[in-house]
Amino acid sequence: MSRIDTTFAKLKQQQRKALIPFITAGDPSQPLTVPLMHGLVSAGADVLELGVPFSDPMADGPVIQRASERALKNGMSLRGVLGMVAEFRKQDTTTPVVLMGYGNPIEAMGWEVFAQRCAEVGVDGVLTVDFPPEESHDAFEHLQRHNIAPIFLLAPTTNEARIQQVAKLARGYVYYVSLKGVTGSGSIDLSAIEDKLPQLRKHIKLPIGVGFGIRDAATAKAVAKLCDGVVVGSRIVQEVENSTEQNVVANVATLVKELRQAIDQA
Repeated sequence: MSRIDTTFAKLKQQQRKALIPFITAGDPSQPLTVPLMHGLVSAGADVLELGVPFSDPMADGPVIQRASERALKNGMSLRGVLGMVAEFRKQDTTTPVVLMGYGNPIEAMGWEVFAQRCAEVGVDGVLTVDFPPEESHDAFEHLQRHNIAPIFLLAPTTNEARIQQVAKLARGYVYYVSLKGVTGSGSIDLSAIEDKLPQLRKHIKLPIGVGFGIRDAATAKAVAKLCDGVVVGSRIVQEVENSTEQNVVANVATLVKELRQAIDQA
């Protein structure tokens, strides 16, 4: 079993839900990314989503856009992100790490080289926002050859045929986007999530994580009652943005502990 599968199986046995925080690699600085990753795990994260900064994001709201801009100014690159995962693995060999980003940097590296490098450094999954299932067969064949899980987004507007396609291709878990719009926008509609999930579960046997719009512990707790994992991105990145380099790890850890406690109460 992969690290992702093992993690979700263990959580299911414990009747707990996954906490999946997102941070942008290279924000607020390159030297602080790996300490932040370890801080997230210590605070209760089950899976880490590590954002690969990109100059033209289309699914990210202003908070994560600014994080990508800061990271790129700090010299962050896809090769640098992979190096950070390798550094993280020197101390942590069990927590799943998923890279989340866009296809352009991977295309520039080449999918075969990228997939091989992911396997070497200990990446467990890859989510490329702009690679729909219809166009990703060849790319994700490289990932699956190296036992890297291709992870897909589903949205409130996703139709039955697309859900079926994702069900065939996805590994690890599926990320359900709870809002129409970009990350960090709008207020989450719990009833809409509750209505949509049965349609997803009819085809998808993998765990389903829900993200976009989860800003506080109360919302995290409510969402956790409906799905297998809670993804929190913009709120954590906002905490990074509002902290100093001296207190950013501690501040983020405090926030994640609050989310962890709330999710466990669900």
